[in-house]
Amino acid sequence: MAKKDPELDLGDPGRVRSVTEFTREVKELLEGGLRPGWVRGEVSNLRAQASGHVYFSLKDAGAQLGCVLFRGDAVRQSVGLRDGLQVLAYGEISVYEQRGQYQLVVRALIEHGTGRLQQELEKLKLRLAAEGLFNAAR
Repeated sequence: MAKKDPELDLGDPGRVRSVTEFTREVKELLEGGLRPGWVRGEVSNLRAQASGHVYFSLKDAGAQLGCVLFRGDAVRQSVGLRDGLQVLAYGEISVYEQRGQYQLVVRALIEHGTGRLQQELEKLKLRLAAEGLFNAAR
C-alpha cells in the first residue's frame, strides 16, 4: 500500500484559505486574544513621519517588537523618544494585514532609563576612543 504524501492531501478543498483570509484569522486571534498591556524595551529604529505618526522598535536581548505611536497619541507624550532609551509602553496588538506584520499600537510611554544595549555601545565607543581608533590621523 502506497503512503499518502501529507503535503498533497488537501483534505477539504473548501478549507484552503487565501493569504488574505489566513492573515485576517491571525489578526482576529491576536487582537481578540491579547489584552492591552505594558511592554518594557529599548527604543531602536526610531522614525518620525511628516504625518505625525512615530514608528519604532522595542527590543531586548532576545526579541524586537514593531511599534507605532499614532499622531493623536504622540502629541500627548512627555517622553522625548530617542534610540537607546529604555521605556515602558502601554498599548494593544494590531496586525497590519497588507504586510502580514503585527505591531504594538502604543497609547502611553514612560521613560525607564537608558537601555542596556545602548549602555554597552557607549562603553565600547569610549574604549575604542581611548585606544585611538577614532583618531583622524589613523
